[in-house]
Amino acid sequence: MCELIARFPGVGAAFWRDTLVDAAIFREWMVGIGRKSASGRIAHLFCEMYLELQAMGLAGSYRCPLPITQIDLGDALGLSNVHVNRELKDMRGQGLITLRSNTLVIEAWDELTRAGEFDATYLHLEKRAAA
Repeated sequence: MCELIARFPGVGAAFWRDTLVDAAIFREWMVGIGRKSASGRIAHLFCEMYLELQAMGLAGSYRCPLPITQIDLGDALGLSNVHVNRELKDMRGQGLITLRSNTLVIEAWDELTRAGEFDATYLHLEKRAAA
């Protein structure tokens, strides 16, 4: 690996940039787990997932695949599946999201980003797409 990076500095720069982005995502999640409400954590996860999938060409028009269970969401966010179920019901009732056939539809992007206190800057999607 060291030889590869020595011969091709651009590869080293790409690895370094990826490491920095991973660290930024980790910091964002650590703050979120300790500070955000359950609904805020779910909203933040949905916003992040959508933008990441959109950057890979796997999502668009505020729709993306969501082939995970409420138990999986709870495990990822430190919530019980009962709490996740309740929060998803509330989010649907507020018109923020729709869930159908393993697909997340974000009905109100601006409201969802506010609910999750989501600022996509930490994802550095422009630089990653250009790499």
